[in-house]
Amino acid sequence: MSRTRKAVALRHVAFEDLGLLAPVLAAGGWDVGYREAPVDDLADPAIADADLLVVLGGPIGVYEDKEHPFLTQEIALLERRLAAGRPVLGICLGAQLMARALGARVYAGPAKEIGWGALELTEAGRASCLAPLGEPGARVLHWHGDTFDLPQGATRLAGNSLYPNQAYSHGTNTLALQFHIEADPARLNLWYVGHAAELSAAGLSVPELRAAGAVMAARAADQATRIFTPWLARLD
Repeated sequence: MSRTRKAVALRHVAFEDLGLLAPVLAAGGWDVGYREAPVDDLADPAIADADLLVVLGGPIGVYEDKEHPFLTQEIALLERRLAAGRPVLGICLGAQLMARALGARVYAGPAKEIGWGALELTEAGRASCLAPLGEPGARVLHWHGDTFDLPQGATRLAGNSLYPNQAYSHGTNTLALQFHIEADPARLNLWYVGHAAELSAAGLSVPELRAAGAVMAARAADQATRIFTPWLARLD
């Protein structure tokens, strides 16, 4: 009888959760639990020993460790897992934290990028689990204002003209996504409320964002399943 694999999701704000990734993990037989990164003990062995660590998004910067000291502990946790080759999936802030843990610079980008958009896959990206993002009509949810240099030894998988480093892998057990494949369009009203100040400051229209999400509603779950299922299946 095979052992049940355990996944821990580090969450920074309640509404940026596993979203469409949750049913994919369930279908794969994963036992999943959340830990709240700002308040939980990140030195808990249950986190370090998890078969998979998923580091989710959040509205803070990697470089804001003086304001948010837990980030130092989170980066140290990632440094240990990445050095050991343990499986890690980083999404948005999670991808930036991974980049920092791998020694790369994380910094403010040229402009806010918020909304649904296409990506350009590299040759490696087209050969990876991200291949569905190269199909006509494929879109991901961007929601970031920071970027990072590609870590040494990493393979760039996707980018666009504004943010060239949008996805990368580092070895066979890691995947870092600056964008959101996991975001469920049906639940994005939580994001629009939670990030209301950011959207207002950026001059973005919530009705327009909601309409763009509605266009992706029928496709998003299938897209997430087709990307995350093969990646999870090949983890060591």
